Amino acid sequence: MRQGFVKVAAATPDIRVADVRYNTEKICEAIEAAADERAKIVVFPELCITGYTCEDLFTQEVLLREARAALLEIAKFTADKDILVFVGVPLSVDGELYNVAAALNRGEVLGLTTKTFLPNYGEFYEMRHFTPGPDSARRIMFEGNLVPFGPQLLFQATTMEELIVTAEVCEDVWSPIPPSIEAAMEGATVIVNCSASDETVGKDKYRRELIAGQSARLIAGYVYANAGEGESTTDLVFGGHNLIAENGGVLKESKRFRNDIIYSEIDIFRLVAERRKNTTFKMAAGRSLIRVPFYLEIEKTELTRHFPKMPFVPANEKERARRCEEILNIQAMGLKKRLSHTRARSAVVGISGGLDSTLALLVTARAFDMLGKDKKDIVAVTMPCFGTTDRTYQNACKMTVQLGATLREVPIAEAVSVHFRDIGHDPEDHSVTYENSQARERTQVIMDIANEMGGMVIGTGDMSELALGWATYNGDHMSMYGVNASVPKTLVRHLVKYAADVTTDESLKKVLYDVLDTPVSPELLPPKDGDIAQRTEDLVGPYELHDFFLYYMLRFGYAPSKIYRLAVRTFEDSYDTVTILKWLETFCRRFFSQQFKRSCLPDGPKVGTVALSPRGDLRMPSDACVAVWLKDLEHISLMD
Repeated sequence: MRQGFVKVAAATPDIRVADVRYNTEKICEAIEAAADERAKIVVFPELCITGYTCEDLFTQEVLLREARAALLEIAKFTADKDILVFVGVPLSVDGELYNVAAALNRGEVLGLTTKTFLPNYGEFYEMRHFTPGPDSARRIMFEGNLVPFGPQLLFQATTMEELIVTAEVCEDVWSPIPPSIEAAMEGATVIVNCSASDETVGKDKYRRELIAGQSARLIAGYVYANAGEGESTTDLVFGGHNLIAENGGVLKESKRFRNDIIYSEIDIFRLVAERRKNTTFKMAAGRSLIRVPFYLEIEKTELTRHFPKMPFVPANEKERARRCEEILNIQAMGLKKRLSHTRARSAVVGISGGLDSTLALLVTARAFDMLGKDKKDIVAVTMPCFGTTDRTYQNACKMTVQLGATLREVPIAEAVSVHFRDIGHDPEDHSVTYENSQARERTQVIMDIANEMGGMVIGTGDMSELALGWATYNGDHMSMYGVNASVPKTLVRHLVKYAADVTTDESLKKVLYDVLDTPVSPELLPPKDGDIAQRTEDLVGPYELHDFFLYYMLRFGYAPSKIYRLAVRTFEDSYDTVTILKWLETFCRRFFSQQFKRSCLPDGPKVGTVALSPRGDLRMPSDACVAVWLKDLEHISLMD
C-alpha cells in the first residue's frame, strides 16, 4: 500500500447448500489464505454463508439465525488480521429479509450493504424471498451496536484516505444505474461485488465486459466474486467466474468451474490521478453517503501484476498490427490535411537512413496516396557530412527510389567547414558545436529547398527525443509539420517493421529491414573504420527505459520512486538497479531542463494517450525545477 498498490482477492469457497457450519469453516479458511498472501481486501460471493440457492429455505428461522451467528463468528475471526472482508449473508431486519454484503474488519461488523435491484425474471425469483434495500442508508441496532445498513456505504481506510471501498450485490451492476455510480462520485475508488451469476452460453464474455466497462466508467478498481461449485444444480450451474478489474482492464480472471481465490493489486494512486485529470468525472458537490472508517497497516505490497516493457506497443501481434495501421493512418491524415490546406506542391523530407526519417518518408508517401498526388513531388534530401556511413547513405537512396520519391543529394561538409571558419571553431573540436552546426545546416538546406519547391518540410523527430531534449534547437527540432511528434522511439521501430512486413515490394522490404538493424545514431561524429561511431543509447540511455519512464510519469503521474520500482520489476532480466536508477535520474533532469524545446514545438498529430504538445497534453513551464522529483529518488534504498 505504500505506493498506492492495494492487494485484493476474490474468493469462491467450497460450500454446501444450507450447511452454515461447513460454509463458515470454508470462508474462514479462505480469509486465512488471503491474509497469508497479504491481501488487504477479500470478497466472497452473494449469500455464501448459506448458499445462494436455498430458495424457500430462506423463510426458515433456524437458517437465518445460524447465518447471523456465523456472520459474527467470521467477524471475530478477522480480529487479528489486517484485512477488510466482504461476505454475502441473508439478514432479517424489522421483519423483512434482505440480501446483504457485510463488511468485516478487525473483529467488527462495519456495515451491511443491501442489494438494491432484485432480479425476478428468467431463472431468478429473488423477490419471492427478499426485500429490495432502502433508498438510503441508516444505522440499525445489530447485536448491541449501531451499524450502517443500506446501499452505497463507503468504507474509508484511515491509513490511506484515497482507499474508499463500496459494495454492491450481483444484479446491482447489471442495472441501468448501478449503485456504484453515486458511490464513485462521492469518492469510492474500489467497488466490490458479492455475486451469484449462473453460467449460460456466452455469459462469461458479457460478464467480463460488464465488469471491465464499469471499472472504466467509474475510473475505479472492481473486485467481483462469484458463486461456484457447491451451489444447487437443480436448475442452474455456477462457475465461480471471479474478476479483478482496474479502469477498463482486467487484471485477473479465474478459470470457470473451479472454486479458487484470485489476487491482484489495484493501484489506487493511479485511479486518483486519472480522476484528477478527467474533467468529465464530476465528484458529488456534497456528501450524502455514510462513511465508515477502517484500519489497515501500511506496508510494501508484493506485486504479482505485470507491467509491459513497452507500454506504447501492444504485446499481442494481431493487436500490434492493427495499432500500427491505425497510427500510420492518423499520421498520414494529419499531413494530408496540412498539405491540402497550405496548397503545398511538394513535401521535403531530410532522409538519413535512420528509423525516424524512414517513418516520416513512409507517412509522407501514404499521405500523397490519400491525396492522389504523384510521389515524385516528395523530395527526399540526403545530406552527407562528417559522420555519414555508406550503409545509411545507401539505404536512404534505395528507399527513396523504391517509394517513387525524388532523391536529391546535398553534401554539406564544405558548407559546415566554412561555417566553422566563420565562427572560429576548430574542426578537431568535436564538441556540441561541431555536432549541432551540422544539424542546423541540414535544417537550413531542407527549409530552403521547401521554399524553392513550394513545399513543406516534414519533421522526423520522435516523442522520445523530445522528452529528453535530444534534438538540436532550431535544427532537427524544427519543421513545418512533425508527423512523428507523438510517436515514441519504441513504437517507431514497430511502425517501420509493420510497413516492411506488409509491403509487396521485396526491394523496399529488404531496405526497411536493414534500417531496423542499424544502430540509432545522429551520425554527427566521424565513423570508425567505416562504421557508426556515435550510438545514441550509449550517450542518453536505452530508449526502452526512457519510454517506460515517460509513459508512467505522464500517463499516470507516478512519482519517480514508484516508476523505479516498476522498472526494477519489469526489467530485472535486462538491467541492474544501479543502471535503472542512473537513467531514471537522467530522464528526470533532461525532461525538466529541455522543456523550452517543447514549448515551441511545430504542429503534429497526436496518436496516443501520451503527447508533449504545448497546445494540448503538456502545459509545462520551461523553467520548472526538478528538485522535488530528484528528492523522491533519494529514499529509494529505504523502499527496496
